[in-house]
Amino acid sequence: MAKRDYYEVLGVVKSCDDKTLKATFRKLAMQFHPDRNPGNADAEVKFKEVNEAYECLRDPQRRAAYDRFGHAAFEQGGPGGAGFAGDFAHSMSEIFDDIFGDFMGRRRGGGRAGRERGADMPFNMELTLEEAYVGKTAQISLRAHVACDACTGSGAKPGSAPRQCPTCHGQGRVRASTGGFFSIERTCPTCQGRGEVISDPCLVCGGAGRVAKERTLAVNIPAGIEDGTRIRVAGEGEAGLRGGPPGDLYIFVSLKPHEFFNRKGADLYCRVPVSLTTAALGGQVDVPTIDGGKTKVKVTEGTQTGKQFRLKGKGMPVLRSNQVGDMYIQVNVETPQNLTRKQRELLEQFEAASSAENHPESAGFFAKVRDLFEGLGR
Repeated sequence: MAKRDYYEVLGVVKSCDDKTLKATFRKLAMQFHPDRNPGNADAEVKFKEVNEAYECLRDPQRRAAYDRFGHAAFEQGGPGGAGFAGDFAHSMSEIFDDIFGDFMGRRRGGGRAGRERGADMPFNMELTLEEAYVGKTAQISLRAHVACDACTGSGAKPGSAPRQCPTCHGQGRVRASTGGFFSIERTCPTCQGRGEVISDPCLVCGGAGRVAKERTLAVNIPAGIEDGTRIRVAGEGEAGLRGGPPGDLYIFVSLKPHEFFNRKGADLYCRVPVSLTTAALGGQVDVPTIDGGKTKVKVTEGTQTGKQFRLKGKGMPVLRSNQVGDMYIQVNVETPQNLTRKQRELLEQFEAASSAENHPESAGFFAKVRDLFEGLGR
């Protein structure tokens, strides 16, 4: 079953600000929370759907990627998939605080025992058609969290190590009695759900196990890549907290419009102006090719505007294949302008010497118009 649009799920417009987005999310999460709808399967489904939508739209980079590519931006491990689990408890802590107040305590961690996976990162890359034709190794710069070198990602000061949380005994969650037959499980307030605590945090990263850093990455762009292609670079996203596995980097490729060529799949299309005399008498014209060269195209006698010539194997390479598309030349017969007196006289002489055989299309058209009006009695 296809996913619903995230903006539709939350009932907000695409241009809404972060404040409106958060307020709407809290209202819906409280409305459909399982504790308020015991045994209601539909409410549980809506509750999960609302949280998934908010987890994507609350992050500016993920929201920008979703606005452009929709759900395709986060398939196979994106923020709407694998990355969602890492942030789910963070949003739930805000809702639990609203519903239950201080009784539940505030969680600032990920809500899961163990190390948290880093977030996936989107990156937009714009290429020329020539770059897409040959492929390239692109150097991209991005600012992201990387593992702290001082503590090797553990978050503990060099020479020390994290220890098991004494409150939850490494489980990351504790139970609190309500005074009756029921108890409520909540995130451990001591370790914030991680199952371990750091007595002596690293002075460089402050115990997070990661630091923000500008870094450069070489990315291979294959020949024949198409507009809208998504490239997944595993393990090059945000570093996880306290030694957690890193997320992935998703590169979204867009192609700049080209001055001469239009692309459809692996085929290229190019409109070429041809002089009136060349179109009438026949001849050759030089046309550019995507590899930076030129090729001669034979124009047959009597060529009309719109006629196409096919150049086999002059198109784009097919991605991850040995096949190559074709190039199609569409002729545009150019009518002479700014005529001299001599040129005008020559054209008038040509017109005087012309017959219906020289202009079969126009002669046939006006003959049909004449027959039409005669049939109407005009």
